[in-house]
Parts: sequence; structure tokens; C-alpha cells
Amino acid sequence: MSTFKVTIEISDILGEGKCPLGHTVGETFHYPEDRGNICAAAFNSIYHYIRVLESGGTYPFFEDDGNTHKACCPDYKRPVVFKMTRKAISQ
Repeated sequence: MSTFKVTIEISDILGEGKCPLGHTVGETFHYPEDRGNICAAAFNSIYHYIRVLESGGTYPFFEDDGNTHKACCPDYKRPVVFKMTRKAISQ
């Protein structure tokens, strides 16, 4: 069992500014409970970052002391920016 919980928030929609699947800025998801509510293509793009955060790992380019990372979906006309943040689970 993981000792971290990952929250995913849509922080921006670039380009045309509107997601064709209806995602909106400020929308928040909790992993893994809400993973089916995120566009499949977007989830495929951010999944590996979620797993690194959830397992306690980090990359040098992660923000906030390694607890936050932003990544986009693959839609080149209107990329949705997902901000993933981990928090320790209280035992």
C-alpha cells in the first residue's frame, strides 16, 4: 500500500482554451478513485508521473521539493495542463 495520495488538478487549458471532452480548469481528481473520469489519452500521458509521485519517487524537474509536477495531454491544439501533487497519508 502506498504511503502517498496523489491529487490531480486541471490548472490550465492552452491553445484554443477548451477541452473537446469537457474538462475544465479547476477540475480535481483523486488517484486512483477518479482515474476513469480523466480522458484516456490524457491519463496515458500523465500516468507514469502519478506512479512516481505515489511511490515516493521524484525526478529533478519536479517542483515543490519533488511533491508536484505539471504535464499536458497530447492534444496539440488545446493541451490540458494537469498539476499532480502528492501528500503523505496519515497513519
